[in-house]
Amino acid sequence: MEVPIFPLNGAVLFPGTSLPLNIFEKRYIDMVDYALSKQRCIGMIQSDEKNNLYNIGCIGKIHSFSETTDGRYLISLQGTNCFKVKKELEKKHKFRLIEAEMLDFNEDKDFINENQKNSLLEKYSQYIKVKKINLNLEEIQNIDFNQIIKFIAMISPFSDIEKQALLETKNLNDFYKKLHSILELEIVEDNYNKTIN
Repeated sequence: MEVPIFPLNGAVLFPGTSLPLNIFEKRYIDMVDYALSKQRCIGMIQSDEKNNLYNIGCIGKIHSFSETTDGRYLISLQGTNCFKVKKELEKKHKFRLIEAEMLDFNEDKDFINENQKNSLLEKYSQYIKVKKINLNLEEIQNIDFNQIIKFIAMISPFSDIEKQALLETKNLNDFYKKLHSILELEIVEDNYNKTIN
């Protein structure tokens, strides 16, 4: 599948989530125009410190679009599938195009039990306290668990590498374990920094 890509570190899209974007650079306005004329799909992907693309990103389908009076595009992408970059295509546009291979993500909901859900929410409660994030956890407790863990991954100020590691998981069980570990490490690190300062 041929996909225009939007390399944007820190803004990681996951399947089943949505991401609002404010598009103002000419090349990315052209990219949105191109996507709207095709299948309305854009590949969200991060890059490393040398500006090389990571291998894995997420396809986002444009599900809302508006144009401002000053020529910007306000769009919202709905994450559909993770993809692997097979190759970058010859540059015919100001934006980048790749050939993407779609990947499967196993959303087996049966593995999650109430204890795991409570454990993660308790860990996240500790995390938002140490990071001083103003968030009411009661508002997300009744959401499907597979949405909760993606929501946490998207809105938390994790490093680009941590978000990439979550994006590259192959199933919900691995996602849960990796997310739990990241939260645990961040809490320990924050508490350690407080004790030495």
